[in-house]
Amino acid sequence: MKKSINKYLTTLGIVSLSLISCAVQQQQKPEITAVKKSETVPIAIGTKPVPAAVTPAPTTPKVTESVKVDLPEVKREFRAAWVATVANINWPSSKNLSTQEQKNEAIKLLDLLQDAHFNAVIFQVRPAADALYKSNYEPWSYYLTGETGKEPYPYYDPLEFWIDEAHKRGMELHVWLNPYRAHHLSGGSVSSESMVRKSPSNIVKLKNGMYWFDPASIKTQDHVSNVVKDIVSRYDIDAVHFDDYFYPYASYNGGADFPDNASWNTYKNNGGNLSKADWRREQVNKFIERINKEIKQEKPYVKFGISPFGIWKSGYPSGVVGSSQYDELFADAKLWLNKGWVDYFSPQLYWPINSQRQNFQDLLEWWQDENTMNRHLWPGLNTVEVKAPNRATEIVNQIKVTEKVLDKNSIGAVHYSIAGLTNNYEMVQALKNGPYKEKALIPRSPWITASKLNKPDLQITDEHSQLSIKWNNGSEKDVFQWILYTKYENEWHIEILPKNERGKRLNRTQNGKKCNTIALKAVDRLGNESDYVVKKI
Repeated sequence: MKKSINKYLTTLGIVSLSLISCAVQQQQKPEITAVKKSETVPIAIGTKPVPAAVTPAPTTPKVTESVKVDLPEVKREFRAAWVATVANINWPSSKNLSTQEQKNEAIKLLDLLQDAHFNAVIFQVRPAADALYKSNYEPWSYYLTGETGKEPYPYYDPLEFWIDEAHKRGMELHVWLNPYRAHHLSGGSVSSESMVRKSPSNIVKLKNGMYWFDPASIKTQDHVSNVVKDIVSRYDIDAVHFDDYFYPYASYNGGADFPDNASWNTYKNNGGNLSKADWRREQVNKFIERINKEIKQEKPYVKFGISPFGIWKSGYPSGVVGSSQYDELFADAKLWLNKGWVDYFSPQLYWPINSQRQNFQDLLEWWQDENTMNRHLWPGLNTVEVKAPNRATEIVNQIKVTEKVLDKNSIGAVHYSIAGLTNNYEMVQALKNGPYKEKALIPRSPWITASKLNKPDLQITDEHSQLSIKWNNGSEKDVFQWILYTKYENEWHIEILPKNERGKRLNRTQNGKKCNTIALKAVDRLGNESDYVVKKI
């Protein structure tokens, strides 16, 4: 916008007002108020007032709405990082921080992800039967305040804050829950507020000192189901996420069998004929299927993702050697993928590309072959400590492998954890200047039904050296992002903007090229695009 002139001319001679007006038009200072036509400004030439220079009001440029135009394709790729709260690994950095310090740390982490063109964050809200939100079923987390059951002061809801701040940046927020861990060694003493004390009949103690819910107990299954439904119903989340902790790793119990004799004997006494291993897997399978259905019944657009241990069984694929989640964790993750009980699947492939015993690409290709329902397969990458001569180069190369192996419409990866970025400037730069150089939309989830978005309304105002554009959409509650296309002569530019942006100023020329076309689409939270509106200038 241009600034009106309210100066006194003291120069000698007669100064042409047309020259003053020309000089004004060359200025480009923002937020300037125009002088009304009826106003006059006295100047030091004689005694008569001279009419003030008038800044022309914004006008509507010559715009024609086009029916059809070939818009460039927008890149799609899922780019997420885990933010671990257990043991204060990533956030908050200490259990003694004030509310404002916690918020400041969260904003810093989200700004980092936004700047590096990530589009999702997986935030751990239930590390051990506790809550980093106002739960109706479990106590406030020890990792927030240093005391189980104690809310933040001054009060705020951390999950609500993270959701709002992520969405402001056009990023998805996935809530990460540990379904069966009841108390972690880093979580202080077991107090009266702990679920260990409130639900002792379905929680057992392991030899390493941790407490674990019995996955076969219907009381456990109902409780965790209620926790998930409570979060989905009350918070504006984009996905629910489970990690690899189903039945615990054998080392947690000193190599001894999981202590679930009470539920096992109940099963046998009621005529059960499965082996103990098959019975355990069956309990987890039923639970996973149930959670997926209940999420969709509450909010069909909320995705369900799981990040299991990266190896299903030793020897799958041929040559792979390692722990078996099928036999040790009683997690038949291959079945969940085969059945389509998840919307996305992120096996933890924390090994390098050139590993002889656990090869990243071989494992990714094997999981892709098992992806018979064409769900999203976004591998977990060990961004913090993958064993490679140069960690940043290794991670960039792994992302390149995903682009080669995965369906081109469903590329993506999840980084464990955000500490791999906060503690490694080289990693951030390698991603930002490499595979994440451009912003990307999340891949679509075509198996999830969604309402069609309205085509946006686009208004353009001429402000001389700039174009002011504004937009809206009749189904705003369904909009998650906008795609803005601008064409300068034959060169297209694409911007992905968060839903709260409703306007923008554009230079009429850029690098000597004049803007001749503007187009806009709305995008919903599942990555579906509306029809476009396009205007020729």
